[in-house]
Amino acid sequence: MVFGDVIDDIVVQPHLEPLVDTDTQSSIRQVPGGAAANVSAWLGSTGVAVDFIGRVGAIDCDYHAAFLADFGVRAHLTPDATRPTGTIIVIVDENEGRTVLIERGANRVLTPNDVPDSLLDGAAALYFPQHLLGRCRERGVPVVVDPGSGGQLAEFGVAHFLRAVAGASVLLPNLPEGRALTGLDDPFDVATRLAESFGLVALTMGAEGAVVVVDGQPPVMVPAAGGDRTDASGAGDAFGAGFVAAWLEGASMTSAADAGSRLAARAIAIVGGRPV
Repeated sequence: MVFGDVIDDIVVQPHLEPLVDTDTQSSIRQVPGGAAANVSAWLGSTGVAVDFIGRVGAIDCDYHAAFLADFGVRAHLTPDATRPTGTIIVIVDENEGRTVLIERGANRVLTPNDVPDSLLDGAAALYFPQHLLGRCRERGVPVVVDPGSGGQLAEFGVAHFLRAVAGASVLLPNLPEGRALTGLDDPFDVATRLAESFGLVALTMGAEGAVVVVDGQPPVMVPAAGGDRTDASGAGDAFGAGFVAAWLEGASMTSAADAGSRLAARAIAIVGGRPV
C-alpha cells in the first residue's frame, strides 16, 4: 500500500537558454506524477499488487485513477472540491539540471484518516506513511519511508521528521537528504548512521549508484545501471519501487538495490516520472 502525493507534472526542456520577455522554443509535456503515485505505478509495472491512497481536485479523480489502473494499481482517491490537484513544473537545462516549481494543491490536506483500516489489514508493506506508524505496528505491517526532498525536510524539520518516522523498517533517502538527516558527509558514514535507527537503509547517489546497509553489518556499494539519460524525474521513485518489490520477495539488500537501479535506468530514459 502506498500513501501520498498525486501531481500533474509539466516537464519543460528549453531548446536554448531561456530568453527574457520573449518566446523560448521548448519541448513541453504534461504527464501524471507525484512521488508516491509514481512509486505505485513503478511497483505495479513489476507485477506487485498495489493500493494507492491520495487526494486530487474533484474533476481529476477519474483521470488519475485511469493512469494508475494502466499499471494495475487500485487507486483510492479522495476528491477535493476546493483545491486543485497538485502541480509541478520541472525545467530541465542542457546539463540535465532541474528547476522544480511546486503547488501542492489537494495534497496539502491528505491525512492518515484517508486510509481505511481495511486496506492496512491486508497490506504486505506501507510506503510513504510518516503518520501511520502506530496503526502499522498494530498489524505487523513493515513501513518504508522516502524522505521526499531536501526542501521538504527543511520545511518539516529534521528532528520532527526523525521522530515522525521512528520505527520504520526501511529508509530510502538520496545523498543530500541523508546528509541533512545525519550532519555527516561521507555516503558510507551517512548510511551506517541512519541504519542505527532504521533496520535497512538504501542511500541513492544518482549515476554513482547506491549504498545499502543493514544495522550491524558493513555498508555495500551497488553500482547504477547504465542506459540513456533523458529526464531524471522519477528516478528515485523507480529505484524505491524496484527495491521494495524485490525486498518483499525476500531478495538480499544488494539484490534489491540492483533491482531498484535497473528500474531507475528505465525511468531516466523517458520523459516524466512514470513507466510507459
